[in-house]
Amino acid sequence: MPKEKKGRQVGERINPLQAKKEKATAAVRQSITFNKDFGQHILRNPMVVQSIVDKAAIKSSDVVMEIGPGTGNLTAKLLEKAKKVIAFEIDPRMVAELRKRFMGTPYFSKLEIVVGDCIKSDFPDFDVCVANMPYQISSPFVFKLLLHRKFRCAILMFQKEFADRLVAKPGDKLYCRLSANTQLMSRVNHVLKVGRNNFKPPPKVDSSVVRIEPMNPMPNINFMEWDGLTRIVFTRKNKTLAAIFKSKSVLELLTKNFNILCSMKNVPVPPDFDIKAVLAEVFTATEMAETRSRTMSNDEILKLLESFNSRGIHFSS
Repeated sequence: MPKEKKGRQVGERINPLQAKKEKATAAVRQSITFNKDFGQHILRNPMVVQSIVDKAAIKSSDVVMEIGPGTGNLTAKLLEKAKKVIAFEIDPRMVAELRKRFMGTPYFSKLEIVVGDCIKSDFPDFDVCVANMPYQISSPFVFKLLLHRKFRCAILMFQKEFADRLVAKPGDKLYCRLSANTQLMSRVNHVLKVGRNNFKPPPKVDSSVVRIEPMNPMPNINFMEWDGLTRIVFTRKNKTLAAIFKSKSVLELLTKNFNILCSMKNVPVPPDFDIKAVLAEVFTATEMAETRSRTMSNDEILKLLESFNSRGIHFSS
């Protein structure tokens, strides 16, 4: 039996987008050296790409914000589904590849490329965010995204350990400030594991994809206050709260914040003010002196914050 010939057959219709994709991919494979400073690892497995797009549940009316499109493997699938894709890319070489890949195709008019650092740029209006995140900007990006608030969901790929911290629960080994802050403002779930061999070049660790949906309505709290408190209690998450708040640096910070607040309100600092006495009151009222932050739920953190605030102690100035 004659062997079946691989490749296109004579007379077969060629999809112009697919042809450009193959040409661009070949060019990249031959000429581009990926920049480790930008955390560039190109997702090359089409099944994983399709799975990410499916998890995003993109509507034909959606504007999608993509971070780090690279050579456009994921971008191509997003353009098939979305009304518009706004892609942030910091590497001018990748920007050139993206333009080369999609120029002359029906999708080029739907693609807007923003050249620059997404952390330093204002986010546009968008419905869905999809990203293969460089490790270096994972944490600041998550906090910036959650403070942006106005989006339906985000499908984000991170290094596995970072993703595990996002979804960790109180008492878990990886539970930390990142976990508490993220889960205060959103519902976050693990949706997909991605092995390192699905990337070019392969990273040193595996990745995971998570889905983030902002809380609606958002919690009615001052996030700067919340973040200031969690910065303190999670610096030594295995210590008791009493031990954490006894440290000289924490006592000085809380006293400084109290003095600033009094100054802003144009009222004198009470001559008998004693931050240690205030701490004793807080821990008596909340019964949390022996609590360790690695076990604290967000409701418990909020209870602690409200007890401090009710006594004039704040965590942002």
